[in-house]
Amino acid sequence: MIDMDVQNPIYVTGHKNPDTDSIVSAIAYAALMNALGERRYTAARLGTVSDETAHILERFGFPAPERIYNVRTQVRDLNFDRPPVLSSAVTVRRAWEAMLKDEREITALPVADEDGGLLGMVTTGDIAAFDLESSENPQVTEIPLFNLVSNLDGKLWDRNSGVTSLSGKLMITVPQSGMQETGFSRDAIVVTGSDPKILSDAISANVACIVICGAAFDGTLLEQVKDTVIITTPFDAYRAARLIIQSVPVERILPGTDTVSFHLNDYVDDVREQTLKSRFRSYPILDGDGRVAGTLSRYHLLRPNRKQVVLVDHNELSQSVDGLNEAEILAIIDHHRLADVQTGAPIYVRNEPVGATCTIVATMFQERGVMPNKHLAGLLAAGIVSDTIFFKSPTATPRDRVMAERMAAIAGESLDELGRDIFTPSAAGDADARKMLLSDFKHFVIAGHRLGIGQINCIDSTELLGRREEFLAVMEQVRKEREFDILLLMLTDVLKEGTELLSVGDLDTVEEAFNVKIKDNTVFLPGVLSRKKQIVPTLSVLWG
Repeated sequence: MIDMDVQNPIYVTGHKNPDTDSIVSAIAYAALMNALGERRYTAARLGTVSDETAHILERFGFPAPERIYNVRTQVRDLNFDRPPVLSSAVTVRRAWEAMLKDEREITALPVADEDGGLLGMVTTGDIAAFDLESSENPQVTEIPLFNLVSNLDGKLWDRNSGVTSLSGKLMITVPQSGMQETGFSRDAIVVTGSDPKILSDAISANVACIVICGAAFDGTLLEQVKDTVIITTPFDAYRAARLIIQSVPVERILPGTDTVSFHLNDYVDDVREQTLKSRFRSYPILDGDGRVAGTLSRYHLLRPNRKQVVLVDHNELSQSVDGLNEAEILAIIDHHRLADVQTGAPIYVRNEPVGATCTIVATMFQERGVMPNKHLAGLLAAGIVSDTIFFKSPTATPRDRVMAERMAAIAGESLDELGRDIFTPSAAGDADARKMLLSDFKHFVIAGHRLGIGQINCIDSTELLGRREEFLAVMEQVRKEREFDILLLMLTDVLKEGTELLSVGDLDTVEEAFNVKIKDNTVFLPGVLSRKKQIVPTLSVLWG
C-alpha cells in the first residue's frame, strides 16, 4: 500500500491502462528523486498491470505500484487541528481547563471511549449550560469518589473503603452564611467549615458526605462516623461546591443529538457541502479504524493543501488521473505530443522525441550522477525495449538503443534475451481476451470523433490471429459500452515489422485513412508499429 505516514507524498503516475514504459518510468523517477534527498516521491498506477508488465516487474524483483483512483483533495490533506482527545471519564473541570490552556482558543473537544472511538463533542457552551442548570438544581448523581477527591485537591478520611461514588443534594452550611441547618437528610452532601455543631449534626444524621473547607479536621470525630464520607479541601465553600458539581464525568453532559463527523479519506468538496447544512463550529475527524484523528473547522476548508503529482509518459487529461484539476502538478516527463494538461504555475517539463519515457528517466539518472542498482537498471532497459518494440518502432531513436545498452550492462542483461522474453505473450485459451485488449489501451477524442486503440506486441501474431473472432466480439462490446466511433486492436508483430489491425465501428473511415481494403474486420499494415506516431496521426489528418 501507499505509505500514508509519509508526510504529503508526491505521487508519480503514468497514464490510465498503463503499459510497461508508464509503470517503469514512474518507479524509476520516484527512485531518482528520493535518491536525491526528497524521500516523498511515491510511484503509483491508475489501472491494471498488464501480463507483460507484471512479468517484467517480477523478473527484476519489483512490486507493482499501489493503484490510486483520483487525486481529489481529501480531509487528510487539510491542516486540521489535533487538539487533546478527552476520555469519557475526565471530569467537566478538566475538560474546561483543557480548553482554556490551549493557545488556539479551542471551543470544542472530542470525547472518546477507551478504544479511541468517538462519543461526541463537548463545547464551552455545553459546560456553561450544565453549570447554570446545576445552580438551579444542585443535585449530583453517582459522582465517582476518585473524581471528587481529585477535583477538590482533597484528602479522603477513609472509613468506608467500599464507597466508590456519591449521589445527593448539595448543601452549603457555614456560620457565615446564616445557614446552620440541623435537619440533614441521609442523601445530603454537606459543604461546611470546622464548626463542631454542624459537623456533629451532619455526622449524627449519617449524611452521604461532608466536605470540610479551609480548616483542619478533628480526627476524634471519626469515632462517631458510620457511613459518611469525610473529605477535607483547601478551597472555600463556594469554590468547593462548584468543584463538586464539575466532578461529573464529561460524557454525561454530551449533547444527545448525533455528532456530524468526517473521515480522513472524505473529499473536501463533499465535506464543504455537509458543513453548509449544519451549524457546528468544529467537527471530529476519524481515521480508518474509527478513532479520533483531529477536528475540523470551516476555516480549514478555505485554503486546502492540494495533492502533488508528477505525470510521466503522458500529458493528456483524458489519460490522466481523475481529479487532476484539484491537484498541483510539479513536473511532466513525457515523449508524446503536447496535449491539454494545464497548470496554475510554471512547472518542470521534459518532453523529448525519443521512443520511451524510460530513456528520458535513464538519462536523468546519468545527468545527476546517480547510478541505478542492477535491478532498477534492468527494469529501465526492459521499459525501453518494450516501448520501442525492440527498436523497430518508428518512434525509436539511436538514443533509445544507447541508453538501453547502458542499463542492460549495469544489470548484466542481454538485450536480445530481454526482447524475446518481453514479446512472447500468452495467447492460450486461458488468457482473457477482454483483459488482453484493455491491458495497453488508450482512447482519444479527435475533432469530435471518439477513438479507442489497444495494442499487443508479439514476436509471432499467428496464434493471436487464431482468436480473431473472440477479439472482435469483445471489441464490439467495449465499443458500445464506451461509445467509441472506432475501436482498433493492433497485433504488432516484431518479426514481420508490421501490425495486424482488427477494427470495429466505422470501417469506411479506417479504409480511407490507410488506403486499404478490410476483410473480416482485419487488415495487415506493413511497417506500422506505433500507435501514437502512425495510427493516431493518420486518422487525425483525415478528421481534420
